[in-house]
Amino acid sequence: MKLKNFIIIALISVSTPVMAQYTRFVTQGTIVYEKRVNTYAIIKKQIALSKEDTWGKMAFENYQKNNPQFKTLKSTLSFNNEKSLFVPEEEATQSGGWFNLPQTQQNNTVLSNLNLGTSTIQKKIYEENYTVADSIRKINWKITDEFRNIAGYNCRRANALVMDSVYVVAFYTDEIAVSGGPETFSGLPGMILGVALPHDNITWFATSVTDTPIAESKLALKPKKGKTVSNKQLFDILKSALKSWGTWANETFKWAMM
Repeated sequence: MKLKNFIIIALISVSTPVMAQYTRFVTQGTIVYEKRVNTYAIIKKQIALSKEDTWGKMAFENYQKNNPQFKTLKSTLSFNNEKSLFVPEEEATQSGGWFNLPQTQQNNTVLSNLNLGTSTIQKKIYEENYTVADSIRKINWKITDEFRNIAGYNCRRANALVMDSVYVVAFYTDEIAVSGGPETFSGLPGMILGVALPHDNITWFATSVTDTPIAESKLALKPKKGKTVSNKQLFDILKSALKSWGTWANETFKWAMM
């Protein structure tokens, strides 16, 4: 073997484990998410559900004249390797006319204690405020071999059912070594940077990740008035309140509990 080739092979052999040794994984920082809702698709489903073809068509045409197809909302997730805090960005109240779409709102502020496996969610349901203190939602993910790049991170796809009927597609990265994500989506071996609810026409995708230290004081909920309940107690409250809502009850209940 020529001396030159021997030196090249020796350098590769030495440098490869050194590079692996210094691979850096993010354990704290801030993620900005963008939620996109296809309002036209959701309204068409509402019209089909209500069977009000004539009225529904006229109302939908009026909505299209005054509103874009996609509504975009922003939120941030601050995290370290012990806690995460998901906070929606406040926006001016906008009326959807006849179509009041709970999917186009962001009513959950979510504090997760990753060490204890608990969550505290400040949740607004119509005019009522609740603080839901319970365990972090357990999701039975099925990890696939599909990959995509989100916000500069290599992410792997996982699928699951939430609340027995909501099909969820998530993309997580193990380059961020924290098992968190937007809203109440978590439980994968890394940070979730993308979520899609294909049958519900909604997505959350990270637009930026800032790898900076997060002070403990930034991972706390601001005090808020409202009733403190468990998930089971909120479930019972909503079931009772919505029992006379007919065909609209299931959709309202789903997004209130999401």
